[in-house]
Formats: sequence, structure tokens, C-alpha cells
Amino acid sequence: MPNDLSADFVVIGSGIIGSLTAHKLLKAGASVIILEAGPRVTRGELVARFRNSPRRSDWMSPYPSLDHAPHPIYQPVKNNYLVQAGPYPYEAEYIRMVGGTSWHWAAHAWRNVPNDFKIKSLYGVGVDWPISYEDLEPFYQEAEEIMGVSGAPNTGSPRTKAFPMEPVTEPYAMRRIRERLASTYEVVSNTVARNSHSYDGRPACCGNNSCQPICPIDAQYHGGIAADSAEKAGAKLMANANVYKLEHDDKGHVVAALYYDAEKKSHRVTGKTFIVAANGIESPRLLLLSASEKFPKGLANHHDMVGRNLMDHPSTSLTFDAEEELWLGRGPQSPSSINAMRDGAFRTEHAPYRLDFTNISRVDGSTRSLIAEGVYGVEFEKRLRHSAAHELNVKNVLEVLPLPENRITLSSEKDSMGIPKPQAHYAIDDYTRKGHERSKEDFKRIAELMGGTNLRFSKEGVFSNNQHICGTLSMGSDPQTSVCDQWGRAHGHDNLFLASTGVLPTSSTCNSTLNGIAVALRTAQHIIEQMGKSRTPSAANESATERRPA
Repeated sequence: MPNDLSADFVVIGSGIIGSLTAHKLLKAGASVIILEAGPRVTRGELVARFRNSPRRSDWMSPYPSLDHAPHPIYQPVKNNYLVQAGPYPYEAEYIRMVGGTSWHWAAHAWRNVPNDFKIKSLYGVGVDWPISYEDLEPFYQEAEEIMGVSGAPNTGSPRTKAFPMEPVTEPYAMRRIRERLASTYEVVSNTVARNSHSYDGRPACCGNNSCQPICPIDAQYHGGIAADSAEKAGAKLMANANVYKLEHDDKGHVVAALYYDAEKKSHRVTGKTFIVAANGIESPRLLLLSASEKFPKGLANHHDMVGRNLMDHPSTSLTFDAEEELWLGRGPQSPSSINAMRDGAFRTEHAPYRLDFTNISRVDGSTRSLIAEGVYGVEFEKRLRHSAAHELNVKNVLEVLPLPENRITLSSEKDSMGIPKPQAHYAIDDYTRKGHERSKEDFKRIAELMGGTNLRFSKEGVFSNNQHICGTLSMGSDPQTSVCDQWGRAHGHDNLFLASTGVLPTSSTCNSTLNGIAVALRTAQHIIEQMGKSRTPSAANESATERRPA
């Protein structure tokens, strides 16, 4: 087992959060090794895979699961990597490769609204965060300036500085939706990490309707760009390095990360401080896999909180035929939304939600539906044209409360590397279901205002998943109910930090990525400040533990 790699910081996971955390530490003068389970793949390769895929609506088709770094796949058949324990299936999709899952995200970069940080105090549900909106605001801004976020001013989240960019050009369909709904709803441009003009060496959005699974020109920021930046700043990034265990000493300090390469040869990497920066499924899995005689339940898990409070944003939707021709499919896929129900006194009774309009071309989906119906010839052409021109879809993005019984555990099944698979225990509670029921009133009113006919609600009781994994490493001030403190430091391990959407204590109504990045940048800033203190003359007499870089 070679042991020739060591650094000040060992970051596990090269996704957008891990790479940006590493980059910030590198700029402060630290040495960093990034370990990534999956391979390196270029944007050109991914674009080619998408264009050549027979499953154009399958956003995972350019990102196959590999034996040495498996991840969940559901089409054309399930690979059963994420084991389902029920009672409701949690079919999360994520990517294990350099840059992580944000290669194929919608680039939504909404901030929480201030009340999202204190829903227990205000509404008697969920938990309060150990930090406030004001604590996180400068790090929201830092993240937005790194990624190049474009947005409109009316987001409901206070700002001390303007967005880096104005919104991307509004597609025609979204303009007509905004105009027709104006008497009842304010439709706003989504806040997105997508260039509306050239920014940081990347071009402006040119309207490709394939933001998911891949922006073909990098107008949209993603983890691959973040990983490249970290490497240019000096990070040593090890691809195909599937970390399966963290080692610790007698005091509980983490001393090494063990990983398998693609041939299942084991390697050992040492460091002063370790940062687990995989997603909200793989991160708790690693902590649980690192169980030892001293920590039989796994690292940071003295109170059995690792993996608990799994959250996402389930959605239901309405599809209908608008009165006028809209021709979805020109411009970004998810450009506009309604935010009126993100916060309010109603949160004591039911989940808040955003309402999001899709701009995904209807051609592929309609073609498959018509063929399945057995429609061909002239009738096929007529109905396809009508659907492509008139069909409209609006979905809700519902908050899920942190519930301990919703969790990630280790399965008795093993993956292709012989490592226990992650297992999901998940249910959708009445709070979220009541939010869904309330949103149907909005769906009906939107259809009415658009002159809608042929209304098709999503199947009752069935919720689609938005892949916004959070909550499994929740931060908090009480070690009995959380996994890490407000700085991301794991309870019980002074040199182990968590940088992941998993640390988010609640899900709110916005995509989890920006929240995860902002929290991680705040963690990195805290570590850097502690590094500075440890180097001052007044620290000369401190103990070795106190002089640790983090």
C-alpha cells in the first residue's frame, strides 16, 4: 500500500463544492490533494456522448456508471446501486467523475430567503440553522462572483451588492407567460450560474436547449471548471481514486484516506486536515464505512446522526395545452419561475414551494408518446406540431422537513468494488403533501390565465425527484442532533471538516448547490483564519492540537 502522498489538506470529492473549497485554501498558501472516485472526462466527450445517445431525454446517458466508481442509473434499466429501503423510493441521480454532478445541473443559484434559517422559531417546524442569512450573505456573493451568476433583483433575498450579471435574455415563451399571468402572478427570471455576457473567459449563453445534460459551450458554470481552477492553483487532483475509509489515531484525529484505484489497488494518503466534500449520499456513506473499534458507528456518529434527515425537493406538475403557440425549446431549459409561496405564515401548516416553468423542447417527449399510442402518418405530424407549439408544463419545488427516519445507511449489498452500497430510507410526509395540494390551486389558475385545455396533472401520490440531496450531515450547535458545527467541523474530530450539501439543516425551496457552496466558502474562510492565528507569535506556546491548520 504506497504512502507517498501527503498535503496540508486532503479533499475527498472534486465536485463544485470540493473544488471551490480547495481553490480557496490554495490561494491562502496551503497544499491540497483532491481525491476523486471517478474519471476525467472533457466537455467535448460529453457533448459527443449526448449527441450520439439514442436516449436524448435521459440526462444521465452521457455519464455512465463505471465499475470502479459506480453511481445510480435508472435508464434504460436500473443498476440498483442506491438500495431502496422505502417506504417511498428515493431515486437520486448523481455523477462520480471529476467535476461531479453539476456537469448536468440546471444551474439554478437561488439564495435562501432570510426566514429559511429560522423556521423552527418562526413557524414551529423543522430546525433553525446555527447561522443566519446575514452570516452567509457575503459568501453567497463570493460564490456568485466566482460562478458568474445572472439574476433579476426581485428574488426575495436581500443583497449588499448587485448580481455579477443581468438575466439571460428571456425566451419568447417565457415573455408570453409573464405577460399573461401578470394580473395574478409575478413571473421572474431564474437566478442562474449562466452567462448573459462574456464572463471570466467563458462565452454568453447562445440558447442551446441542452443545459441538462450538458452546456456545449461552458456558458454555464459547472464543477469541471471549478476542478480545473483548483488544479491551476496548485492542487494535486487524483482521478479514479475511490476513497473507502478514513483512518484516525488514538485521539480521534483523522490521519489518512485509503482509496482504491481502477484496478482495486489500495493507496494511502496522509494530511493534516481532511475535508469530506462528496455529495449528501457518498459523504455519510464514507463516514459510516470508516467505523473502527474506537468509533464503532462510524466517524462523527457518536449520536447516530450521520446519514439522517435526508431531504430533497419532490415535485408534482401540470401539463396542458396553452391557447397560443409558445414553441418551448428556444433558450435555456429552466428560465422562469413564480416565488410568491416561498415564505409566509402558511409554513406552520404546509410546505412552501417555488413554481418553475420548463422551457424544454416538447418534440422528443411528444414523439415517444405518440409512437407509444400507435399514431403515425398525417395524424402524427398534426399532433406533434400541436404539442410542440402549445404544450406547457409547470411544476412545484416543495420543501421537505428534516426527519431523522429519512436517512442514508449502509446496505448489506456490495458494489462492484466490494464496498457496501448506500441504502435510502425515505418517505414524503403530510407537511410536503399538503404543500402539493395547495399548489394545485396555482396550477389551475395558471392554466386558466394561459387559456389552457387538456389539463394533465402528474399522477396523484407520485412525486418526481429534483436531485437536490441535502441534510445527511446536518450542521448544528448540539452534537446530539447534528453531525458538524456551524463551521463544518465534524463533532468529535477536530481536523475533519464536511463541505457538502449534506450539511444543510433544512432544504428550503431552492436548489441546494449555491447554499452548499456558500457554506463551504465560509468553512474555508474559518480554516484560513485559524491557520493565520496558529502562525502568530502569541500562538507559540499553544498545544500541538491548537496549532493544527484547522
